[in-house]
Amino acid sequence: MSVDLRVYAELNGFLRPDKRHTVLRRPFRPHQTVKDVIEAAGIPHTEVDLVLVNGRPVTFGQRPRHGDRITAYPVFETLDIGRVTGVRPHPLREPRFIADVNLGGLAKLMRLMGLDVQCQWDADDAALAELSTAEHRILLTRDRGLLKRRNVTHGVYIRSDQPVAQIVEVIRRLDLGDRLAPFTRCLRCGGAVVAVAKAEVEDRLQPLTRRHYDAFRQCRDCGRIYWQGSHQVRLAATVAAIRTGLNQEVRGI
Repeated sequence: MSVDLRVYAELNGFLRPDKRHTVLRRPFRPHQTVKDVIEAAGIPHTEVDLVLVNGRPVTFGQRPRHGDRITAYPVFETLDIGRVTGVRPHPLREPRFIADVNLGGLAKLMRLMGLDVQCQWDADDAALAELSTAEHRILLTRDRGLLKRRNVTHGVYIRSDQPVAQIVEVIRRLDLGDRLAPFTRCLRCGGAVVAVAKAEVEDRLQPLTRRHYDAFRQCRDCGRIYWQGSHQVRLAATVAAIRTGLNQEVRGI
C-alpha cells in the first residue's frame, strides 16, 4: 500500500534535493499513521503544524488508506489556525524554550534578548524530551531524531550553525520580535534581572567596581550581579548584530 506525500515550504529542507517540491510516493503499513508516514520521509513531526488528507484537516493519529494524498505544512506561529487543524491541540502562545547541550551559544543569546530558555548541560535526549513536555517548553535542537520522540509536542529544528544566525532564525520563524527585551534575564541561569540598590550588593563587589559604578542589577534566581562595565559594551554590540540580522532577513523576504 502507498500514499502520495507533498510537503511545503521549509519542510522540503529535510528531503534529499531530488525529492524536494514534488509529490512523493510513500509505502506504509496498515498500523501506521500519517505521523509515521511523514517521519519516515525524514521530517520531524514537531516541524509540522497542518496535515491534510485528500484536502481534509486530520490529526497525526489518522490512519491513511491506499491512494490517499497527504499534504503537510510547516509551523504557522504568525497565524492562528487552531480552527483548521487538530495536529497540535495545545499551542504554546507564551513561548518558553529548552535547548539541547549543543546549542549553548544560542541559549545564551536568547537570554540576552530576554527570552525564557533553559539549557540542561547534563541531560540526555530522554531527559530533554521529558523536560520539554513537563515544563511546556519548545525544544530547540539540531538532532532530528530528538524531535521525532513521541512525547515531544513542540520543537524547532535549528538549521544554522552559528549562534547569531541561529537566534535570528528562531525569532523570525516564531515571530518573537515583539517579545524581545534585552538585558532582562540572567545569562547564567535565565532568571529575571531587576534593579538593586548598591548598598544591598556592596559587600560582594570588587574594590574597583565598588569605586566606579553605582547602578546595579541582580538575578532574582541565582543572585548574579550585573553593572555597566566593559562587558556590557560587548553585549550591546551583540544585541545590535542580532537586530541587524533581523532587519536583513526582513529585506530578504
